[in-house]
Amino acid sequence: MNAVHPSPEQWFSDLELITMAAKAAGEKALSYFRKDPGVQWKNGGRSPVSEADFAANDILKEKLLAARPNYGWLSEETDDDEARLGCDTVFVVDPIDGTRAFIAGKEVWCVSVAVVHLGRPVAGVLFAPALGELFQATLTGQALKNGEPIIVRETGAEILRIALAEETVGLLEPGYRLSVSRIPHVPSLAYRIAMIADGRIDGTVVKKSSHDWDLAAADLILERAGGALFNLDAQPLSYNRPNVRHTVLCAAARPALAALIAASQGLEGH
Repeated sequence: MNAVHPSPEQWFSDLELITMAAKAAGEKALSYFRKDPGVQWKNGGRSPVSEADFAANDILKEKLLAARPNYGWLSEETDDDEARLGCDTVFVVDPIDGTRAFIAGKEVWCVSVAVVHLGRPVAGVLFAPALGELFQATLTGQALKNGEPIIVRETGAEILRIALAEETVGLLEPGYRLSVSRIPHVPSLAYRIAMIADGRIDGTVVKKSSHDWDLAAADLILERAGGALFNLDAQPLSYNRPNVRHTVLCAAARPALAALIAASQGLEGH
């Protein structure tokens, strides 16, 4: 088992480490951007992965495990090793969240890196190099964007800006639909959650089968900005389990979250 590191100082040190690694990986990925990188298909041809994903993953794994060899490792682009389940503290990594956007030459993609301790994120970074944006948080600090504190938008009686797939809108509770405006699709799930954290949108519904690596860093950043990411039972997520897939989820500023969860119950099973 890992040694337990409960101190805020440890998590801040980890934040510095994962920020350095995410920036290096992001700059590497950016060197492939809009240059027609080689693409393979995985998961039965449903999910693309590019040369840039693998190159960024290699940088992250080398830099992070060299600095913290006793931490576990969970990445979208590394074959899963169940040894991570014996680790109290684990790196949870998506080298490029938003690979489809990356391949299409769209700027909304990011490197996502989290440190997860006993099932919950304690340090997280999202780096969107094509946008020049860096989001950071630790368990005890403020959420930051490019070094400045961010906070969720205060919501009142006005129409809420919610990120939803078009086919999902009709599954929401009918009365709730009248109180929301659907924003255009955001290709990167992690970045979409970060948009709630910095107040650009008010919430999102995440369809089932997202993974730890899509969520862990963004979850912490949203939490430290005054929001939360919960399942339909209104419970926070637990990471580094044997099954890293999640059910339907809702993310929003805390005052708006209960209503979004209640309105989204019809998504169970879809």
